[in-house]
Parts: sequence; structure tokens; C-alpha cells
Amino acid sequence: MTPEEIQQALEKLINLFHSSQLNEAKIFAYELLENPTIQIMPESLADVYNVLGNIYRNFSDYPESLECYTKSLQINEEIGRKSGISGNLINIGTTFNNLNDFVKALDYLKKGLIISEEIGHKLFQANAMTVIGNVYGHLSDYHNHLEYNSKSLYIFEEIGNKEGIAMNLGNIGGVYLMIKDYPRALEYYEKALQICIELEKKMGIANSIGNIGNVYHNLSDYSKAIEFYTKSLHIYEEIGIKVGIARYNGNIGSVYLTKDTEFYDLKKAEVYLKKALLIAEVIEAKDVIKEVYENLHELRLNEERYKEALDYKLKSIELEKEIQSIEAKKQADNFHIQRKITEREIQIAEERGRLLERETILRNILPDSVTDRLVKGENPIADHFETASVLFMDLVGFTTLASIAPPKQLVYLLDAIFQKADEVVETFGLEKIKTIGDGYLAVANVTTPLEEHQKATALSALQLLETMKDFEVNIPSDLGDTEWIKNMTEIEIRIGIHSGEVVAGIIGKNKYTYDLWGDAVNIASRMESNSEAGRIHISERFAKSIEHHPEFSLIPRGEINIKGKGKMNTYWLEKAE
Repeated sequence: MTPEEIQQALEKLINLFHSSQLNEAKIFAYELLENPTIQIMPESLADVYNVLGNIYRNFSDYPESLECYTKSLQINEEIGRKSGISGNLINIGTTFNNLNDFVKALDYLKKGLIISEEIGHKLFQANAMTVIGNVYGHLSDYHNHLEYNSKSLYIFEEIGNKEGIAMNLGNIGGVYLMIKDYPRALEYYEKALQICIELEKKMGIANSIGNIGNVYHNLSDYSKAIEFYTKSLHIYEEIGIKVGIARYNGNIGSVYLTKDTEFYDLKKAEVYLKKALLIAEVIEAKDVIKEVYENLHELRLNEERYKEALDYKLKSIELEKEIQSIEAKKQADNFHIQRKITEREIQIAEERGRLLERETILRNILPDSVTDRLVKGENPIADHFETASVLFMDLVGFTTLASIAPPKQLVYLLDAIFQKADEVVETFGLEKIKTIGDGYLAVANVTTPLEEHQKATALSALQLLETMKDFEVNIPSDLGDTEWIKNMTEIEIRIGIHSGEVVAGIIGKNKYTYDLWGDAVNIASRMESNSEAGRIHISERFAKSIEHHPEFSLIPRGEINIKGKGKMNTYWLEKAE
């Protein structure tokens, strides 16, 4: 082949690659390399290996990709071709980024960027900045992620590279998705999609469509999420991009894990997630594997297969440690990442470790809906509720009881009493929030919507009185002498109730507490402290909310002085005759 023919062959190879005809490009590349009649000059040979490396990287065959890039790099170094060296280094760094080996990724990217700046190669500068920005994204430094991709976008626009523009628009959309600015994320992804359609870039189209699906998923528009995920999956299957096939199988599976929607289907979720895991493990796509582990963890929890759920959680955390290695952080410091991510990464690792150890316990001490949000990483949790019913209960004469009962037996007694109280309030749809000493706090219409929460709370209070009247505790003999019980008076409770606006949320770092705040909580507490043994003391506001229910009798107590509130009209709540 003449030099002109070889140049034409190279252009054909590059065009095949850029038009996403990857299998055809791969076959043609090997025809050029293995045909003994074709004498390719070193510079062209390096380019063929470089394009072949790009093909393998798009197939997620990273070992072959690195081998081809390395061969190209060796040739370019032998002939002293700086532009080729820069391009190879950036491609190798990009491949290590795909493998989540951030140490090597940053090392090669840094070298490639320096050389591209020396020779004034703007395209390579833009490419290097894009990948560096993506590394920042992996390390949750969204400020620098956005900054580097914006710089890269400026260069691509300057040189009129539409493919690069589309790529950076997508990356910037990804930043906005991460910081939950969904309208702007959608705006950038749709711009990227239009350019990819214009350029007929199937892989770019698939990626943009999938990203739009991610936005709709986050917006809880599950119908559109599945629609876009499925379109993306079909394109990736058509062009044979395994990482895309794995990722969007996983994404579709995650939609079917969404409770309280028409799409909730654990069987379908498992089918898609297992497909994703199988492919991701073959290509060692660690980020996809980790995401699938998290979803399989949730799936097994929903199936109450707790041992398998724990196994998947452990696998996820081990993989996280591998991805976010200490060496990666040290190398990241060379690109000013260390100052941004060290504290955040350590905090994330500690939080995830604690989350695994305490998840089962959390489900016993926090509302399930709140625990789910914690496990998924939502923190802080703070919610506002326009109206809720707050019930306080405490034991009358607890101080005397505590003075005569041995510690273990006292705890056993309190546990038995509060377990019984738990049963009662749960029957009526209330949620226990916490106990403090002998005090017990429950609430309605907070963690779970309850249409007639005032009625449910009133019925719950009346049932608590009845239950405690007949309550008996048999303390096990192995806890010691129980003679003190003879001196124990009948267990009596007093209750206070109010309804109104509350704020609820998680406080604490190492020992989570879900708590309530607001005037409604304070008034309910004052109702309880001003109540009497065996009686339910309610505010006027609460009384008015249940006065039309025939099962209740409201006895005016008149005006009493409530600490911090002054004079208030209150009532006794009793069961109607």
C-alpha cells in the first residue's frame, strides 16, 4: 500500500470507530496489522494500535485496551512523537479511571496534560481535563468536577469539536444530577442528546438517553425512567457495549425495587440485577458491581432474607474500600483533590461501616421509613408536618418503684410495660418515637400518613389505660429475689395529648435518635405533666378535633395554668358510656 492508501485506510478505521461500528473497526484494524503485504510506517502503526485500544475500551475489555495503548506508546516514544505520547498517556489514564484505579489514572493523565500543554494540542488538553474532572466526580468533589468540565467545554467550543461538546454537556449534567438540581441536569443531558443525534453517535445517544432516565428516576417518574433506561439498554446491546448493558440492566432492576408503586416487582428486579451483575463481573466494572450489590442488599431485605442481605452489604463495603484506596487519595492530592476529599471520604467510610453494623438495630429503634432513608445515605433527615397528634405517657410513682426494685428487675419491668405499650399504639397506627426513663412518646401522622390521626390517638390512649389496669409482670427467678413486689403499688399511667405542627428528624452521629420538635410537642408534654393517675389530659384543640366522634366523652377541666403557655382550657378524655 502506498502512503496515501495507508492514510485512507487509517481514516476509514477512525470513521468506523467514531460511527460506533466497533466490530467492523476491530476487524479492519487487525486486517491492517496482520496483512504481511501492508508495510505501515511507525507513526501510522501507533495510530492503529491507539484506535484499537479505544475499541477495546468501549467494549470494556480493559486489559486488551491497555496492551494496545502501551504498544502505541512504545512506538511513539521510539520516534519521539510528542502528540502521540500525550494522546496515549491520556487514553491509558482514562482506562485506569474506568477501572477505578485512580492512582494510575491521575498519574498518566497528569503526564499527558503536561505534554499537551507544551505542544499546544488543545484537543488533548480538553480530553485530559474532562477525565480529570470525572476523577473529581468519582471522589465527590463536585466543585472541581464542574470546573474542569467547564474548562474543557470552553476548549471544545473554541475548536468546534461537537463530540467533545456533547461529552462535556453530559458530564456537567452529571454534576447537577449529583447535587440534585434536576431541571439543569435535564437541560444539559437533552442538549448533549441533540448533538449526539446530529452526529449519529450511537454510544453518545445511548449514554444521554440513559442519563435522562436517571433524572426521571430521581424525580420519581418511574414510567419515564424505565422508558429511557430500556431505550438506552437496547442501543448498548445493539453496539455491544457491555458496561452500558450491565449498568442499565441494573438501573431497570432498581426501579422495580421501588415500594408503593405500580412497578414494585421483586422477581423482575432480581432478573435484571442478576443480568447486570453477571456482565459487570466479567468486565470488572467495579462501580456497577457495587451499585448492584447495594440493590441486591435492598432486595433481600424486602424478602426478609437477612443473611443474604448482610452478605451483599459486606461485599459492597469491601468493594468501596478497594475503589477508594488511601493511595488514590494521596495521588489525588497532586491535583488538589486531597484538600477537598480526605475528610469527606473518611466520613463516608465511617458512616457506611456504622450503617452496616447497626442496620438491624436501627430498625428496632427508628421508624422503618426513616431507617430506609438512612441506609440509602440521606443525612440529615428533617421533615415538617402540618398536623400530627402527639401522645405522652409516664408511670405514676416511678421514683418510688425505682428505689425498691433491683436494677435488672426494674429494667425488665420497664421493658415489659413499654413492649405492651408498643403493641397498643401500633395497633392504632401510631409510631413510638422514644422512651426517656419512665416516659413514653408516640405520634400519629408523621412517619406514616394517617387520615384520622386524632381519633386513632384518642383510641390508643383509652386502650393504654385499659391495658395497664390489667397488666401483670412475672419477673424471672434468675433475676433474683422478688420480695420487693409485695410493696409495689398498682401500675398506673397518666397521659397527655395535643395535635398540631411538628418538625421531625434525626439527631446524633454515633447514636441516632429520631425526635420531634415544636410547640405541639411541648404542649402535649405539659398535658401529661398536668394529668392525673389513670386519666387522659387533652388540649382544647385536640378536644375539638374529636368532639364529633360518639365513642368519646370530653369532660371540661376548665382553665389551668400551663407552664410556658399561661392559662389554657383543657379536657379529660374518657370512653363514652
